[in-house]
Amino acid sequence: MKPHKRSLAARIGNWLLAVWSALVLIYLVAPILVIVPLAFNAGNELSFPMAGLSLRWFADFFGSDVWRGALINSLIVGSGATIISVVLGTGAALGLRTSRGRVGSLVRAVVLAPLVVPTVIVGVGMYFMFSALGLTGTYLGLILAHATLAVPFQLVTTSAALAALDERQLWAAASAGASPLRSFFAITLPVALPGILSGALFSFATSLDEIVVTLFLAGPGQRTLPREMFTSAREFLTPTIAAAATVMIAFSITLLAAFLALRGRDSTNLQSETEDTK
Repeated sequence: MKPHKRSLAARIGNWLLAVWSALVLIYLVAPILVIVPLAFNAGNELSFPMAGLSLRWFADFFGSDVWRGALINSLIVGSGATIISVVLGTGAALGLRTSRGRVGSLVRAVVLAPLVVPTVIVGVGMYFMFSALGLTGTYLGLILAHATLAVPFQLVTTSAALAALDERQLWAAASAGASPLRSFFAITLPVALPGILSGALFSFATSLDEIVVTLFLAGPGQRTLPREMFTSAREFLTPTIAAAATVMIAFSITLLAAFLALRGRDSTNLQSETEDTK
């Protein structure tokens, strides 16, 4: 093929790829682009065309004890689930870091199971187990359930960060007389920290968005924001639901920005360390 024909084919391929990427982006972002403007609708209906612009539905959201309580419940459950997820997921990542046998693979598969098992099955199983333990309708039960769904993300991100750990540094520290605890805080933790923080962000986002398990386990006092949105949508659609969705979108964008910032800092640190070793 002649050079100019190859160049034309490459340009056409790049153009088609750009068009396809734009269509995929529109498909993914369209629901957000639709719901956010409706949160500022001055009318009483959740529909287009909008009657005007107003912040009345945000005032209704933050002024309502029900909606405000649901938001607070989501933050409480998300924070508790994140703490448990960080402890368990990081511990699992550290324990499985040097494991190459079947036992390690089995443990990893069990921990990652909530990622592949349908959430409704997890919810049913947790309902029967937590009912026997008296944990249904309690904050503790809901936090433990959300943590179970979040631990796999913590394991994946922390394990990915620990993959960059240089074993020779640990050997050198041990040869110099450093205790395992001191080596952990001086060498292992700084390497794992970006993955730990990224996993914590994913854990919080997972809890914030969870609805299926919440429907099985939560009682009247644990109405989280997604559950309240689901219940309200079944009864009567108002722009207050759009305002609640916009608040959740704002939380998600904030978490995504924090994750990208952590990943960028991690990449910069890794590049600096690579240049220092040359």
